[in-house]
Amino acid sequence: MALMDFIKKQFIDILQWTEDGNGTLAWRFPMEGMEIQNGGTLVVRESQMAVFVNEGQVADVFGPGTYKLTTQTLPVLTYLKNWDKLFQSPFKSDVYFFSTRQQVDQKWGTPQPITIRDKDFGAVRLRAFGNYAYRIADPKLFHTEISGTRESYPSADLEGQLRGLVLQNISNAIAGSGLPFLDLAANQVMFADALAHELQPAFAKIGLKLESMTVQNVSLPEELQKILDQKIGMGMVGNDMGKFMQYQTAQAIPKFAEGAAGGGNGGGSVAGDAMGLGAGVALGQVLAQNLQQGLQGGAAPSAPQAAPAAAPVGVRPEEVMATLEKLGELKSKGILTQEEFDAKKAELLKKLI
Repeated sequence: MALMDFIKKQFIDILQWTEDGNGTLAWRFPMEGMEIQNGGTLVVRESQMAVFVNEGQVADVFGPGTYKLTTQTLPVLTYLKNWDKLFQSPFKSDVYFFSTRQQVDQKWGTPQPITIRDKDFGAVRLRAFGNYAYRIADPKLFHTEISGTRESYPSADLEGQLRGLVLQNISNAIAGSGLPFLDLAANQVMFADALAHELQPAFAKIGLKLESMTVQNVSLPEELQKILDQKIGMGMVGNDMGKFMQYQTAQAIPKFAEGAAGGGNGGGSVAGDAMGLGAGVALGQVLAQNLQQGLQGGAAPSAPQAAPAAAPVGVRPEEVMATLEKLGELKSKGILTQEEFDAKKAELLKKLI
């Protein structure tokens, strides 16, 4: 009976793996009761590594090449199995192949805005996304920490873990770079380098090497982007508050004229259109006068007749604007009629002309 069992045994002469192209990182050679023939051949292709595991303990590791399996090529396994220098019989051992080629175009992104400290804005919430590439660098460590005894381990099973590592290290990367948000958004390569520097140790702990990291976009939530646009506008006019009010007035004229020209029921009368146009013209005159004074260094007009054209003392364009906006809200709520609103608007605009 023992002789028949021996005859029925199948022996493996060649161990090799042809990758399937489905992103498999680790694959166990199917033994199914078979034994490895003494002097058998191990073929490890480029972009692969092979690991022999004896009773759960990692033994010998092979890089690309063709090997004849003997006690000379399997020193650790020889020691674990207590073989003498020349073993003659077939043996059993688990053999795992690992793909060491780059796993490219791995996506990452912030599902929610993350809050970071910033030199210019104090604190900002930003979004970012990009991609990265990695490869298995230490198959022994990857086997013990990640893939284990599974028959195969696809890259898809690792995506969530790696994406979490990227998001976890974004704040540290930004802090380590020392860049304010505006410079960060303009220099995405530097941001990517800082992020890769933070991630390398975390990848190495599980037997991986981060080959490349890209940041394709860095942006603020919409509400913060509006505030940033305002700050940029202020920067364009400098610290001069007079110029800033001119900037604010210029921004408000089109919106105010549009709202004033619209009548009570979605359509405006001819009088309403004229008043809306008048508001734009009047405020435009004030803006022009302020701009002219700014160009002259803030000096008062030399001509005596120029004084009556200026706004009366104590009446500021922004105060008139604010009052008109409040009156517009009262009209929209039905508290003021269109006629009352037009009359009050004409009265206020006279103070600007």
